[in-house]
Order: sequence, then structure tokens, then C-alpha cells
Amino acid sequence: MSGALLPVLWLCGPPGVGKTTVAWELSSHLTRAGIETAFVDIDQLGICYPEPASDPGRHRMKARNLDAVVAGFRAAGARCLIVSGVVDPVRGVHVDRIPRAAVTVCRLRADRDVLRQRFTRRGGPVELIDEVLREAGSLDASAFAHACVDTSGLRVNEVARLVRERTGGWPCPAPGRSGDDTLAPTAVAAPDRSRPSAQAAPGVAGPVLWLCGATGVGKSAVGFEIYQRVLRAGATAAYLDLDQLGFCRPVPDDDPGNQRVKVRNLAAVWRTYRATGAQCLIMAGPVEDRSTVKAYADALPAAGLTLCRLHAGRQQLAQRVLLRGEGGSWAQPGDPLRGRSAPQLLRIAQQAAASAAALDAAGIGDLRIDTDGRTVGQVADAIVAEAALPGLSTS
Repeated sequence: MSGALLPVLWLCGPPGVGKTTVAWELSSHLTRAGIETAFVDIDQLGICYPEPASDPGRHRMKARNLDAVVAGFRAAGARCLIVSGVVDPVRGVHVDRIPRAAVTVCRLRADRDVLRQRFTRRGGPVELIDEVLREAGSLDASAFAHACVDTSGLRVNEVARLVRERTGGWPCPAPGRSGDDTLAPTAVAAPDRSRPSAQAAPGVAGPVLWLCGATGVGKSAVGFEIYQRVLRAGATAAYLDLDQLGFCRPVPDDDPGNQRVKVRNLAAVWRTYRATGAQCLIMAGPVEDRSTVKAYADALPAAGLTLCRLHAGRQQLAQRVLLRGEGGSWAQPGDPLRGRSAPQLLRIAQQAAASAAALDAAGIGDLRIDTDGRTVGQVADAIVAEAALPGLSTS
């Protein structure tokens, strides 16, 4: 394997099998072991609809975006990357579109009764169970994965251990293994200690709506609601949660928000979405200060960027942070709130209130929308009335 290739472990399997949970466990384990590790959920690299007729499932789109973030993570110092998410059930991973990676695919499976239980327990729609089980059957009949782990009856850490065993000690080969670069790369990539810079997306025009604000203010929920409204209006649109582009650990001391890698990855992913036909991008993510805003604006010089800051008072932020910590929001990969104790969540809420006050004092944003006492739909209404988006213009 060429030293220029980044080792990538792709965990695939049917919905509910535990791909993201196991991937995050592996990522955390490698980081604790001193290996600079990146993580991405492949579904987050393909939220662009309607999908092209020539790319059902958007598998090629996702692979192209994955190759782009491979470069971004490598520039940020990552020595390996863990990917979780669905694959083309017939072809598997489109490795031909990820030339900068040495890809190892590990398929996770579970018995039908176990899978049914997990899918419903995480809130999956009952009417989709039959489809999930059909997909599981198709994957069980496939042969594209390098390794397979049956997760039935196993804890997350046990599954993670088996994944590493059956992929030859990924990202480093187990003692005694040699000559199989496809299954187990010969070494983790050398870390790149240079300061990564964003590669701008010159000429990539189109409106970009960025929702920012303190932790718990509702950025993702409101952003996705607006995204769905654009789709219903008949436009092709893309959606991004910026945090999902920046899972690269350990986090640099001089960039605690991992903004540099997020900026670089955003510019690359927006290029793909635009080339696929996206008329606009709605994204959600935090802003620390005006220099952060400038970094993103410089990376998207031709885009019509509108920064909309959502605000909430101390009491609302505390309620929303506690609710999210208890699982009362979408199960975002790497959510730093989910599973925290009540005292920890209250401390995070206090920090969020201080951040909201600082952003207010700095006057960050082209728009400021107060979310106190408003539903997600009402906040979206207020934003749509001010922001120019395809099919939703009120002028």
C-alpha cells in the first residue's frame, strides 16, 4: 500500500445493526491509544435530494464526497478514518471513486429477531421493518465485504474487538500478517503536522443558509425543517451538519472547534453537491467569533452566504440541553450531550447561555431569530420570511 493512502475502515450493515455506535467506539479506542483518528457517517455526505436518476441511493455521490474528506482529514493530521453507513447492496463500496484511501469493509449483521428489536427500540418506523429485514437478507447473501461480525447478543465493546481481530488488527496488521494490503494496510498513515488550509470552492455559486447559535438552541432541527420545505417546493437542495465534517481527534489546542478541517471539508462537499444539481445548501453549525465566519466565507467566495443566528434564553437552553441529553432529538453521531448526567448537562447549559450572551454582544450574524416560546416550524417561518431560498422567496 502506498504511504499516500489513508487507511479507511468502512462498517456497513442494515439499519439498526449498530454501525455508528461500533464505529464511534472504535474511533474512541484508537484515539485513546494515541492514533490520530477521524470518523464520518457516510449518510451525512449524501443529504442531497432529489437524487440523480443515474445514481440511485447516491452511492457514487457519497463516495466522491468521502474521497474529498479523506484529503481533508489527512491534512488535519488523521492517520486513519472510520466510516459507518449503508453501501450499495449489490456492488458494495465504490472504491474506484475513493482513490486516496485504502478501504477495508467490515459488514455487521444480526439475527432477524435481534435486528427487529434494535430497529424498533431506536424509534425506527414499524412499517419499515420488512424492508430492513429484506436488506439484511441481501447483505447476508453478498460477498463484497472483507470481514463480517455477527453482533447478536454482543456488547458494543465486544463487537469492536471482533472487528479489529477480523480485519487483521486494523489499522495496523496483527503480528504475523503480511502481504494483504487490501484487508489490512501495512501501517497507519504518517501524521501530517502542517497547518491545514481551506481549499476554496471558486465559482461554486448558489445560496447557502448557515444556522448558528449556542449549544441546544435548535440549529439542526430548524435547519432540517427548512431543508425539507425547499424540497417540497420542488428545488434540489443539500443539507449539512457542520459538526459531522469535523470528527478528527485529538482536537488541536489552537482550534478547539476543529473549524479548519470543517471549513476544508465543507468547500469540497459543496462542490460535489453543486455539480450534482443542488440549487442551495442549508447547514447548521456553531460560530465562535467573526474570524470563524470569515474562514467559511473565504472558502465559499462565490456563494451567497446568509448567516442566521438562533437565540434562546437561559431557561430555554437548559430545558433543551437536558432533553437532548436524554435522547429527545435526532441520534446524531458523536453527540456530546447524549448519555451525560443531569449535573453535567446543566453545566453545559450554563456554558451555552454564556455563549449565547457573547454572540449577542458581538452582533454575530446577518439575521437574529429569537426561538424562545416558538416551535421549530415557527422559527423556520421567521427565517424563510427573511432569507432568499429557491421556491421559498416571499418577495
